[in-house]
Amino acid sequence: MPTFQHSPQGHDEFNIPDLPKVPEETVKKMHSGEVYFFSDSLITIQLEALELVHAYNQTRPKEQEKRNAIMQKLFAHAGEGLYIEPPFHANWGMFTSWGDYSYANFNLTLVDDGPITIGSHVMIAPNVTLVTTGHPVKPELRRKAAQYSLPVVIEDNVWLGAGVTVLPGVTIGENSVIGAGSVVTKDIPANSVAYGTPCTVARQIGAHDDAYYWHERMLADDIPTL
Repeated sequence: MPTFQHSPQGHDEFNIPDLPKVPEETVKKMHSGEVYFFSDSLITIQLEALELVHAYNQTRPKEQEKRNAIMQKLFAHAGEGLYIEPPFHANWGMFTSWGDYSYANFNLTLVDDGPITIGSHVMIAPNVTLVTTGHPVKPELRRKAAQYSLPVVIEDNVWLGAGVTVLPGVTIGENSVIGAGSVVTKDIPANSVAYGTPCTVARQIGAHDDAYYWHERMLADDIPTL
């Protein structure tokens, strides 16, 4: 899993534009948890954010400094050592915050009309989707593109397995592991191993995990650094 050290120097040489701001009152309504209608007036701002997502996904593997410059402009906060494998997808980017030294493998999708908060040292496997937004079941409202958004929080040192989907309003507690293919519909407490559809806690992280790393495969006393 690669990590990337941020350069202490600026990134002005890449000419990454600042994103326009969504009006504060609009953000409050979007993040209130109540149903709202998406206005065409927001599309121009969203398109600018999508241009940055596209630019990130077009970078070459060695253009790490350019990737970092884009992340600093795109996200609400991009912590030290953040590494995201392209391609990734985001509705906005500006409503997602990352802690330090987190890693996301390819095909991460951030449906971040509502706020997404991702802590430090989080590991995200391929094809993970974090969803803050849903639509009312009432057909008449869906015809008018009504939606609502609830925050998603991924706390420090969480590992999300391949193909995990996290639904609106969910918090996954510190150190927890979510098994591949899970659909997380409710909060998961800290220090848990959880999996399934819907995702449920199978056990707490404990003494067994101090000795074993995969089924009955034991941890070595001296783990090598490659």
